[in-house]
This record gives sequence, C-alpha cells and structure tokens, in this order.
Amino acid sequence: MSVSFRYESIVLLQMIAACALSTSTAAQQPQLPRLPAPPPMHFVSKSERSQLDGTRDSKARLRETMTLAEARLTHAEQMTTDKNFTEALADLGGYLGLIGDLRDYIARLDQNKNGTRDLYRHFEMQVRAHINRLGIIQRTTPAVYVRNVKEAEEFIKETRSEALESFYGHSVLREPQPEKAQTPGPGNGKDPAPPPGAKDLSPTRRP
Repeated sequence: MSVSFRYESIVLLQMIAACALSTSTAAQQPQLPRLPAPPPMHFVSKSERSQLDGTRDSKARLRETMTLAEARLTHAEQMTTDKNFTEALADLGGYLGLIGDLRDYIARLDQNKNGTRDLYRHFEMQVRAHINRLGIIQRTTPAVYVRNVKEAEEFIKETRSEALESFYGHSVLREPQPEKAQTPGPGNGKDPAPPPGAKDLSPTRRP
C-alpha cells in the first residue's frame, strides 16, 4: 500500500511540474501583434438590389439608395457603440456598396442634362454629412479595425469631390479669354504711329 501511494505521489508531482513548466514557457513567449482586419467588402444585398431596380426614375433611385445607405451607416454606428466591430465593418461594406452603386448609376446618365446636375448636387449634400459620422466611428474603433474606417471615409470624400466636380463642371460658365493686342513692330506690315508732337522725319519728294 505504501509503495503504491508513494508511486502515485511521484507521478502526481511530475504532472504538476510539467504543467507548471508548460505555463511558464507559454508566458515567456512574445505576444505577436494582431494583424489588421481585412477591408470590408463593398456589396449590395439581393433585397436592396430588388428595391433599387424597382424605382421609377433617377430621383427615386437617389432617394431609395440614400435611405438604404443611411440605415447601414446607422447600424454601423450602433455596432461600434456595442463594440461589435466585425459587424460594424460588414455594415460599412454594405454602406459603401450602395454609395458606389449610386455613383456609377449617375455617371451613366446624360451629363449635359439639368436633371443629372441636380442629382449630383443632392448626392453631394447628403454624403457630406456622413464624413463627420465616419470620423466619430473612427475615433471609437480599435487600431486593428481603424484603417478600414479611414478608407471608408476617404472613399466618401472622393465621391463627394467627384459629385462637386461633375456639378460645377457643367454649370459654371467660363469667361472667354481676352484677345491679345498685337504689338506693332517690324515684320507685321504696319509702321508704328509716331508719338504726339514728334516731327515727321519721312523724306519729302521734291518735283
């Protein structure tokens, strides 16, 4: 009995020592830095696509797209507050997909029509307010995910700039450049006019 108990005690001590050594080794290993999260995929869901394709005209398409994009952005803000950053990035991907889809849609329209210019103007006004909201999301997002939020913000800034350029590029009338006055000189076929009070030095023919 004593030999068996002693043997079991030795085995137990060996197991405890092995566990302690394993824990110590794991604690000594350096912690690898966390890789940044993959960028969110820009997408438009099937239900959203069905709603967009069912719009009557370009103005309705703009309203419907911005309503869906606003819902995506609002949900991304809520997920960020709840510290569910993975789902927040997924919503940002859906938001960016809708904005990109609308940008491509307007770009395919006749750019010389007043209606298209109005679409660009309303588009710019609505996405302008989203830039500050994306900035707030960025400030409350961990470093692992923050790069993706920055890229989303840059995408919206580029979209807004493109909308402004398309609007003003067709609505601003450029003044014609003034014609340059020709400076009289040799070789232009005209002699310079003499200054006031100067004597006429041209030779006079005598009969």
